[in-house]
Amino acid sequence: MQPSRREDLRLIQGQGRYAADWNLPGQLYAAVLRSPHAAARIRAIDTAAALAAPGVKAVLTCADVERAGYKSIAGGIATKDRSGQPMKKPFYPVLARDHVAHVGQAVAFVVADSTLAAQDAVELIAVDYEELTSVVTFADAVAPGAPRVHDEIEGNVAFVHEHGDAAATDAAFARARHVTKLTVDSQRLVCNPMEPRACLASYDAAAGRFTLHAPSQGLIGARSHIEQITGLSAKSVDLIVEDVGGSFGIRGTPYPEYFLAMLAAKELGRPVKWVGSRADTFLSDYHGRALSLTGEVALDEAGNFLAFRWSDTIDLGAYAGPFGAFIGTQNISITSHGVYKVPAVHVRSVLAYTNTTPISAYRGAGRPDIAYAIERLVDQAAHEHGFDPVALRQRNFIAPAQMPYKTATGPIYDSGDFPAVFAHALAAADHAGFSGRRAQSAARGRLRGIGFASYLEAAAAGVFNKDQTAARVGSDGVITIHCMAGGSGQGHETTFVGVFAATLGVPAATVQYRASDPAYDRLVGNGTGGSRTAAGQGSAFKALALALIEKATPLAAARLGTEAVTYAAGTFSGGGRSITLTELARALPPDADGNHPLDCNAETSSPATYPNGCHVAEVEIDPETGVAEVVRYTAVDDLGNVLQPVLVEGQVHGGVVQGVGQVFGEHAVYDRESGQFLTASFMDYPMPRAGWLKGSFTRESHPVPTATNLMGAKGVGESGCSGSLPALMNALMDAVRPAGVADLQMPVTPGVLWRTLNDAARKAA
Repeated sequence: MQPSRREDLRLIQGQGRYAADWNLPGQLYAAVLRSPHAAARIRAIDTAAALAAPGVKAVLTCADVERAGYKSIAGGIATKDRSGQPMKKPFYPVLARDHVAHVGQAVAFVVADSTLAAQDAVELIAVDYEELTSVVTFADAVAPGAPRVHDEIEGNVAFVHEHGDAAATDAAFARARHVTKLTVDSQRLVCNPMEPRACLASYDAAAGRFTLHAPSQGLIGARSHIEQITGLSAKSVDLIVEDVGGSFGIRGTPYPEYFLAMLAAKELGRPVKWVGSRADTFLSDYHGRALSLTGEVALDEAGNFLAFRWSDTIDLGAYAGPFGAFIGTQNISITSHGVYKVPAVHVRSVLAYTNTTPISAYRGAGRPDIAYAIERLVDQAAHEHGFDPVALRQRNFIAPAQMPYKTATGPIYDSGDFPAVFAHALAAADHAGFSGRRAQSAARGRLRGIGFASYLEAAAAGVFNKDQTAARVGSDGVITIHCMAGGSGQGHETTFVGVFAATLGVPAATVQYRASDPAYDRLVGNGTGGSRTAAGQGSAFKALALALIEKATPLAAARLGTEAVTYAAGTFSGGGRSITLTELARALPPDADGNHPLDCNAETSSPATYPNGCHVAEVEIDPETGVAEVVRYTAVDDLGNVLQPVLVEGQVHGGVVQGVGQVFGEHAVYDRESGQFLTASFMDYPMPRAGWLKGSFTRESHPVPTATNLMGAKGVGESGCSGSLPALMNALMDAVRPAGVADLQMPVTPGVLWRTLNDAARKAA
């Protein structure tokens, strides 16, 4: 039986080629010395013993990096706050200079004949640290008199961001009949892709050119960061990426080890390979989430929403990671009113540094967090003021007749039918039968709850305003298509080949897909991220197929001896004769440079669009143990046109399970006194497992195609997380509220639930 995805057979047979699978003759191996302290000054580094160890070829420190002229690792945002002040960004060194700011920060880089020799030599490096007091929570970091994470940043505050109309929002609250306020925490997470980071760097001295093998979500963005930090030109670095074992956003930009391997390869004249461990992943891969969102909703007597007001705190970690500040500003502001008619909105976010691993994008990058906060707030308002949570939502949905809808904060929702999606989800989840199921659970001594979440997210926007693709035709008729978006498990090969082949009307077997090929580095395009590839690159590949037909038509007409030709299902017809596209490709010789007459390029521009949906969760809790189970889960999503149903099913299911992981267990915890990372291994940090979603799982589509791109697609990558966090937490609250529980925060572990229920019972007694 053939797999439904083109990639599967190769990958399950172990024929994938990940970063750690690359090897070059004469390569050396590297290991990293990481800081054991959360905050310390570096008085001195003695590398003599390490350099004298067997097999050691080099030990790089900050002095070597500075001699190479490496700049600060890029991060932060370019916008200014309302007082005209830019974001305060400390220098983010490739190797620590005069101080370390979090446990796990890279301090030295050892290169040796073997991995074991490099690891042994790391232990011989003597660093004279002056340990300092650390701050590992936002509240501690911004408290009066708090120790500074970086000497030059007073109060540890990096940026204060405001968005929306404060005056209009305040006026709406002043005339409101009802007001509800709620704080939700989206706790710090470790992203943990299946493939730990790795890299292999080599240097061609004669050509003055580096080759770097490393995991990445897209060639252009990653290489631009390399150029920015190293000062190298675009023509000096070939970044090679084939398979990537998971990303979720944290593989979007390069890491210090990549620059260090390049520097060592140049200095030593031999390739240098570094393969990270799972401990490196926990300590030094960018973390996710770490947001606290306080929302207020103003309502009139009938329950119409008058305004939303948000006051948010953002933990950036020790440095401005690539997307951390963007998450805490743009991404939680752009959809801060969700699917609802809200005349006035104001968002204020304070971003601060702490002595923890820096934050960057993690599946949704702020969009699941704001969706979670909105839907928890709406449920809380319904409970506090006596509204039915279903009717309250229905009253305030943006109507399909209002599309395109300009929101109070500026973005324009292109399409959607939120009431119909909600109704679809209620029917699919058998909402009408819930009371009976709750009674059955109660008869067994269980608490049962149901939760709704009508989420919306901004998708498909990219750094570049266009996506370019290329088709190269072989003499055998096989067409290879190229773009800049590398996959990390999404099934790009299946999707893009499917779009291109279907548009041409040729068998998919005659098409091959390549991403991030340095030979096509003149192409411009966005990497994989933000649920944009189906809309962005998918549209570009459709345009590419149409361009190929246009280019081939006169050539086919010449072959057929007629000017009037038609094209259908991979065949040109005219003058009583026909020729297939494949036959035409084989008949046309390449030019002297090897270019085929049918080779062509195409590009499209695909602006943001807004996937949305309604997820409905049911949970059952054993109050004697605090164990909660997800017994039913229904996801109805408007993702626009669905290109590959099997891939969409997997994306939604995987995102939901990631949400289950955050709701029920995952939490990156630092000790407030020492700054040590307490959950830095799988002994203390749980990974979500399929068994955590034991009940029925139903997923259905309710497509409302968008006109913003050629595919009519809206994106799917983050929808599972965006819907599951609020649906699950609302279900938990619905289950425990009758027992007297007023609030829950993630993660809701069995211990948390057991203590919370017992505390509520004691208070009631």
